[in-house]
Amino acid sequence: MIHTMKHNEQQQIFEEWLTHHRGLLFKVLRAYAFTPHDQDDLFQEITTQVWNSIPNYRGDSAVTTWIYRVALYCAMAWSKKERRHRENHQSITADDRPLLQPANVENPQLDWLYEQIAQLDEIDRSLTLLMLDGFSYREIGETMGISQTYVGVKLNRIKKRLTEQSTKEDAHGI
Repeated sequence: MIHTMKHNEQQQIFEEWLTHHRGLLFKVLRAYAFTPHDQDDLFQEITTQVWNSIPNYRGDSAVTTWIYRVALYCAMAWSKKERRHRENHQSITADDRPLLQPANVENPQLDWLYEQIAQLDEIDRSLTLLMLDGFSYREIGETMGISQTYVGVKLNRIKKRLTEQSTKEDAHGI
């Protein structure tokens, strides 16, 4: 796809990608943005970056991997920028985090998991989302630009932390 792309061709690809990968984008949004306003802002930034990335997509990786890479890098950059703007404000509490799923659907385990993921740093959040979506350590490493071994080390630490937190909360009846 290194040829000069026409606007309508880019638009068609963009719409197809958003249709087929909307769930992936919402996972990233939910892990990085916690208010409706922030989610809207981040969604706009991610979709803009996805649009801009289309002419650069050469097919060397799966479209899902490409979109994840664009979305995660955009979310990490956005998160750092937002954190700088909010340095002097009180941290966001779990009660301030709206869910992207419909209000009538309750899933306490999923809510808990997203709360835990939100507390991870940007890299660990990204690794966790990719793992939960079934990417192999090799694919995660390629997407994040790190070695497969490092992916394994980081994910094992994250799993251990989540297990310990779950066990601690179960023991305290939380």
